Amino acid sequence: MKVLVAEDHEDTRQLLRTILERRGLAVVEAGDGIAAVDTAERERPDLILMDGGLPLLDGISATRRLRGVPALSAVPIVFLSGHAGPQALTAALEAGCDEYVVKPFD
Repeated sequence: MKVLVAEDHEDTRQLLRTILERRGLAVVEAGDGIAAVDTAERERPDLILMDGGLPLLDGISATRRLRGVPALSAVPIVFLSGHAGPQALTAALEAGCDEYVVKPFD
């Protein structure tokens, strides 16, 4: 299984990579929203962990773009955000995310 980690903070990307690889998963990374969309189209991950505050293209916009790509439209997207409010959750789910996780996470 391949996971795309779209996160602009290198330390968080590294943490997620370590956790996922220890569980036997392959990991590809992107540090901004445009790279996330490009990497997803090229790598065809089985799961996407999408940070909400990505530069160049935020996580909501990147998710909308990914949902418009037929080959990626069914790939689960877990939104990672520092915002716990209901408006942020609603926006992520309406964009096409499958789950919403508030950072920091365990």
